[in-house]
Amino acid sequence: MWDIRPERAEDAGAIEVLNAASFGPGRFAKSAYRLRDGVSCETPLSFVAIEDNILRGSIRFWPISVGGVPTLLLGPLAVQSDQRGRGIGISLMNRGIEEARKRGHTAIILVGDAPYYARVGFAPIAPGRIRFPGPVNPARILGLALNGTPLENLTGDVCRPHIDNPVCADSTALA
Repeated sequence: MWDIRPERAEDAGAIEVLNAASFGPGRFAKSAYRLRDGVSCETPLSFVAIEDNILRGSIRFWPISVGGVPTLLLGPLAVQSDQRGRGIGISLMNRGIEEARKRGHTAIILVGDAPYYARVGFAPIAPGRIRFPGPVNPARILGLALNGTPLENLTGDVCRPHIDNPVCADSTALA
């Protein structure tokens, strides 16, 4: 059985190898990756699944804003291909979501498959309410409200915070 623990600096190389194997080189062109560029992940919300001293999975959350409201972006969530179906991804998400709640975050969004992410409470966001930089299939934009904040309050452009020239759906250039 695997253990879920906070990500450590020494995990970075194994996480990069896992993400490359899981998502390939095309991952850098996706809108979600553009939002991560130049921004550090939320370290207290980054977890890994370890089994027999092998990194089996990883999850990270990133600070973004949606219509000016601080929000979290989930991803990447990666699990070794031969370990999928064991519940590692769900366990990683549950741990990250629990920690996000404890820390007072109000919402998490992601781009992904609704049937999978619904298992931990994510629901589709109505098309047009949230605008990502670059192309994103609106049917794959999912959200999870935390700490009593209605998900309906989340609307607007998705941007990177803490950067002078954030990338936003209004075509603001990358920093």
